[in-house]
Amino acid sequence: MSKPRLRFAPSPTGHLHIGGARTALYNWLVARKLGGSFVLRIEDTDRERSTEEYVQSILQAMEWLGLHWDEGPFFQTARLEIYREHMEKMVLEGKAYRCYCSAQELEAHRKKAMSEGHKPKYNGKCRQLSCEHWAKETRSYCIRFKAPQEGSTLVEDLIRGKIEFQNTELDDLIIWRSDGTPTYNFSVVVDDVTMNITHVIRGDDHLNNTPRQILLYQAFNYPIPVFAHVPMILGADKSRLSKRHGATSVIAYRDMGYLPEALLNYLARLGWASGDKEIIPRKELIQLFNIEAVGKSPSIFNPEKLLWLNGIYIRESKPEDLAPELKRIFELRGITIKDESKLLKAVKASQEKEKTLADMANLVQFAFRDEMTPDEASQKILEQPESKIRLQKLKEALSTLETFDHEALKGLFDKVLASLGIKLKELAQPARAALCGKTISPGIYDMIELLGKEKTLERLQKNSGVSL
Repeated sequence: MSKPRLRFAPSPTGHLHIGGARTALYNWLVARKLGGSFVLRIEDTDRERSTEEYVQSILQAMEWLGLHWDEGPFFQTARLEIYREHMEKMVLEGKAYRCYCSAQELEAHRKKAMSEGHKPKYNGKCRQLSCEHWAKETRSYCIRFKAPQEGSTLVEDLIRGKIEFQNTELDDLIIWRSDGTPTYNFSVVVDDVTMNITHVIRGDDHLNNTPRQILLYQAFNYPIPVFAHVPMILGADKSRLSKRHGATSVIAYRDMGYLPEALLNYLARLGWASGDKEIIPRKELIQLFNIEAVGKSPSIFNPEKLLWLNGIYIRESKPEDLAPELKRIFELRGITIKDESKLLKAVKASQEKEKTLADMANLVQFAFRDEMTPDEASQKILEQPESKIRLQKLKEALSTLETFDHEALKGLFDKVLASLGIKLKELAQPARAALCGKTISPGIYDMIELLGKEKTLERLQKNSGVSL
């Protein structure tokens, strides 16, 4: 048996989205589980919509997810001669023919067929034209595949089982356009056979293409790969997944502070499950995943479930592993981080409290900005007379403190609280308002330690009316 070879073949007409990422993951998991190869192919023949920006976005998303490919990326636009050779071979063998029908003729036939209640497929007008006729023609032409007109084509699908298509429903599809470029179905088959692809795992929106592609495999006398068509991902309202359901590009999820391992874990279980197990690390996914166990019904995307899962992965991550991504979030906001040790402290102060890196950044951002304006709720707290008295006492104590660590700060607060006869909450609340400008922050000691002595005293003065 040949070594398993699987491929992911995105089109660079947009960013890599959730559905595409799941397809890539399923192919990658099967390749790794079977000890095979994972091939990345960029299907960029749509010249009007394909851009280099989208190519780079797809590659970056794949690398961030850790779905590293063994071969590629291969680009279809660099393989046009290969497609031409296969097209010419089919024509020479009488398995394809020139079609001179104009767009107007085809449209007229389509309308006539529909008005008569027939399927608007090509009527085969040019199917029997001879080579002598071709030599006399001056009109432009496309190349059509001479599909069988009787019998049926069987798709054996690992997820859906056996699906039979009557060949009378399949017309002579165009394999080569009049502009000299191959069509999707033709180039995909040529790519898969020349790259020795053994398994084709893709979205079920391609299912109707599969019988046509199988006929092309058979015409080439090539082995037919194993097919698996993965059901679509839908929103909570059962409609096609879109941005209004919380679905955006993979790179956007990174910018929102999601971890790749959490996203992969969620996507793997979106249509497949291993009992009730929710948290499945990558290595375990490879061992457990079975494409034949993927459900036949569409999956419902649940952003709340993804958020919950991301929070678990954040809490279980090592702070030093989260620090580079948190730094990236800050850089997206125009904040440059120079003190790596302070960044690590920020991670430790926030990772137990938040579910995304973006929320972690929101929580500790006060420590990395020179200017900070209290929000409305904090301003009201600061305007209270008792707040000014308590902050004055805190400032006096902090100005004499030499070591700004958790233990020293706790000891100082205990003394200040005792002298004022109040509870920690009654001092922490105005301190939080003065130092970070919000009513929610990391723990009070973590907050002061992050700011350091100089900035802490400076903000007490500026935001609470306390004089130094």
